[in-house]
Amino acid sequence: MKVVLASGNPGKVREIQAIAGAGFELVLQSSLDITEAPEPHSTFVENALSKARHASRAAHLPALADDSGLCVDALGGEPGVNSAYYAGHKGNRDERDARNNARLLAELEDDRRAYYCCVMVLVRHPEDPRPLIAEGLWYGEIARSARGTNGFGYDPLFLLPNGKTAAELASEEKNRISHRAAALRKLLELVHAADRH
Repeated sequence: MKVVLASGNPGKVREIQAIAGAGFELVLQSSLDITEAPEPHSTFVENALSKARHASRAAHLPALADDSGLCVDALGGEPGVNSAYYAGHKGNRDERDARNNARLLAELEDDRRAYYCCVMVLVRHPEDPRPLIAEGLWYGEIARSARGTNGFGYDPLFLLPNGKTAAELASEEKNRISHRAAALRKLLELVHAADRH
């Protein structure tokens, strides 16, 4: 199935392409000069739907979008849907990631439980009344300091039960066990089930 991928985040694009494999023929929205959609909503699912419908409308293709973020128990679920801009909008993606991570470390004390949430959405056309929606969760905690150089965003702080951060995993391993992998696997199952009917 040929779909437009509604993301301008190069880290997400790499992961989704690697996980999707032959499941989708992905066309990047940037290659079609489609701008990123606003994400004004307070839930992952509404933001993902907004991005998917925007890209589908502009590309005249089915669209795949995800909205994801880090949810920290002690912060009431923050940064959540605001994960990308937790410490403001200034600077490029790497600069924002560094500021976001610094703010997160400054705000936490003893309770460091956290999870990544990814909601993946596929719309077959812009007004699709029955979008396919899948969620993936990945549990861990926030490390005391950043470790690792792989991944992006909060990965250097996201500590897994095996003692490694997400940024210390090889990309193949991360793409097997991450929140995005779980959501995309579920979504592919929904697509296959819908194709059978």
